[in-house]
Amino acid sequence: MWTPRNLKLSTRSTTAPSMLMGAVFIIVSSGKLVLFLIVYILNLCVCVCVVLEENEVRTMVDPNSRNDPKLQELMKVLIDWINDVLVGERIIVKDLAEDLYDGQVLQKLFEKLEGERLNVAEVTQSEIAQKQKLHTVLEKINDTLKVSIRNIKWTIDSVHAKSIVAILHLLVALSQHCRAPIRLPDHVSIQVVVVQKREGILQSRQVQEEITGNTEYRDAFDTLFDHAPDKLNVVKKTLITFVNKHLNKLNLEVSELDTQFADGVYLVLLMGLLEGYFVPLFNFFLTPEHFDQKVHNVAFSFELMQDGGLEKPKPRAEDIVNCDLKSTLRVLYNLFTKYRNVE
Repeated sequence: MWTPRNLKLSTRSTTAPSMLMGAVFIIVSSGKLVLFLIVYILNLCVCVCVVLEENEVRTMVDPNSRNDPKLQELMKVLIDWINDVLVGERIIVKDLAEDLYDGQVLQKLFEKLEGERLNVAEVTQSEIAQKQKLHTVLEKINDTLKVSIRNIKWTIDSVHAKSIVAILHLLVALSQHCRAPIRLPDHVSIQVVVVQKREGILQSRQVQEEITGNTEYRDAFDTLFDHAPDKLNVVKKTLITFVNKHLNKLNLEVSELDTQFADGVYLVLLMGLLEGYFVPLFNFFLTPEHFDQKVHNVAFSFELMQDGGLEKPKPRAEDIVNCDLKSTLRVLYNLFTKYRNVE
């Protein structure tokens, strides 16, 4: 995510209507097009000078979006959480973008949460050194989160450029992975302006970037895990009997629900058996070796479930791949509910 840095930025009131309007002035400078974009958003005029290459895309946060009460609440919750975790480090975070962009706080936060010390320089002043540190810290965080590459919404450049969108995505993912004792506000989003140059013409559009969805989702499985482990075992045995009834047709059998469905292969094969069709082998990885291949398989099985009339599963594909038992049970129970009488 790109945000204007080291650029002259001026704002003034305007009577422009509350919708996106734009004017572009083009000047040739050093063989490049220097694009002056004037964007009117919600009665605010922002003038930004940017240099864009052909097909290059840059994104700017709508200034008015920062005043959204839910966004302010989310940032406060995350700041308080970070400060609570790092209370022993004598670190006080006041601004997420300004305090986290160089990797120092992210390093300390990760070390405290995971109990693992990272081999990085404690203090970095130059931009190159800061980005090298960020590379190490983010690489370790991404490996811990086990997020599919295509689903990572933060980069070294976006974090170092103080992109609040990228930093929020990162902190929300980290807090959820660590099951932080905080309550994130639901359905927080940020309005951003996406600018791209195509065939020498500047095109802009507004996009709503979702930061959090429904964070309060709880169902019967939460209750079983929390209060009735004996009944949970009954549910697990019922689901194992159900899936083996069909997988046995292919001389396959499962005994561990959380691990044996983690690569997505059995889910794909099970859907073919339940719906009565053969799933072409080129549509999925029969022997997945990498995390992304497993995520592809699980996501593909979710598509087959939707084709069969089920709603899109609430768990993420990554949750199944990460052997999250609760998520796996939710998916299998939905199948059991619909196909329990299928022979």
